[in-house]
Order: sequence, then structure tokens, then C-alpha cells
Amino acid sequence: MSAAFRKAAKARQRPHRERAQPAARTKLGLLEKKKDYRLRAHDYHKKQNALRALQKKALDKNPDEFYFKMIRAEVKDGVHVIKQQKDEVTPEQVKLMRTQDIKYIEMKRVAEAKKIERLKAELHLLDAAGSGPRRHLFFVDTEREVKEFDIAARLDTVPELVDRVYNRPTIATLQRETVKGPTDPVHLKKLAQQRKNQYDLLRQRIEREKAMFVISQKIQTRKDLLDKTHKVKVKKETTTGPAIYKFKFQRKR
Repeated sequence: MSAAFRKAAKARQRPHRERAQPAARTKLGLLEKKKDYRLRAHDYHKKQNALRALQKKALDKNPDEFYFKMIRAEVKDGVHVIKQQKDEVTPEQVKLMRTQDIKYIEMKRVAEAKKIERLKAELHLLDAAGSGPRRHLFFVDTEREVKEFDIAARLDTVPELVDRVYNRPTIATLQRETVKGPTDPVHLKKLAQQRKNQYDLLRQRIEREKAMFVISQKIQTRKDLLDKTHKVKVKKETTTGPAIYKFKFQRKR
């Protein structure tokens, strides 16, 4: 095809124009374009396919199939909500569960207390409870004795062992027997670190035993509140203790 022929064919082509708007439907607005029609058709077929898939799923569904949400859900004001389940336990059952909880906590607390006593025995009861600074009081009669007081002579030991509160032999014992145990500073430092770790473990166990005691008290308080006896709260519950209630006195026959 020659260039002249293509030029003549192009000249004979009419320019593309939009479809004329009929006068009868002018009030309805402009006619949609071809692109808008394609989008609407695509959306229509998509919805039809979804409906066919749902119909097929409904036909294949087992009529005896059951879900718990069928009885635990409902529609209120057009909103799908799940029904709140009611407590299916009686007050007696709740009391029994509270009792079981208390027994379990007490069992763990007693086991923890036994471990604490065993650890205290291993550490020779050296500041086991983590109390305040240790003090050793000496009583004298006059102020002169206070000024001339020699703690090493009073304890009958050498000055190097005065600061020790355990394994502090007297001078007679040191003269009669040789020093036993490690004397290397590195080894002594290692033993001191091990002893410190044991004290930390003991302190943690004591705190855990106290926490279990508080938990058992709180559970017992909640168990007592299940009674229908008139009660008045005297003190609020804290992290270190349960709430305190004053119950009305009732004479039991």
C-alpha cells in the first residue's frame, strides 16, 4: 500500500464522536462511556460468580452439621454479638475450689519454708533473715573501762578475727591447733562470692514464702466472702495483705 493511498484513506475517515444524547432522556444525565460500562459489567459478573459459589456451598453443606456459635451468638439491632456465658457453678462448688487452691498454696509454702530452714542451717544462721546490722553489746561499770576497752582481749582472740561473726577461734584454740581450711586469698574470695550467692538465694526464698502466705490469706478472704453474712470492709486490700472485713456475729446452734 502506497503512501498516497494511505493518505487518501485517512482523509476519507470521519472523526470519532460520542453518541448523541436523545432528547427524551436528557433529564437522566449523560450516557455512560464505554469504559464505565465495562467496569460495571465486570462488577456484575463478579457478584454473580460469588452468589453461585455460595449457592454451591449451601447445597454441599451437611444439614446435621453443628457449630457452638449457632447457640452462642445472636443478632441485635443488625449487629452480630456473642452471648455471655453464665456461671455454671454453685456457691458450694466455688467454695470447694477455693479450698483446693488454699491447700495447694499452703503445700508450696510449707515446701518453701523447709528449703529456707535447710539453707539457713547450711549458712550457720548468718544474717539469714536479712535484718539490720549486727550488734554485740558489752557491759562495763566505769567510763575508764569504756576508754580502755579492748574487744580482742574481751573476745579472747586475735585482732584479725574480731570482725568475723562466725568461725572465730580463741587464742588458746589457735595455739593448740593449726589453722584449717583455705588460706589463699583467691580461694577465699571465691568462697565469699559463693556465700553471697547463697544469701541472695535465701533472701529470694524468704520473699517467695511471704508472697505465698499473702496469696493464701487473700484466697481465704474471698472464700469467706461467699457467705451471705452481713459484712463491712474495714481495710482495703494491699500488695502485702488481704482486705479486712468485719462480719456480723451470729450464734450457731
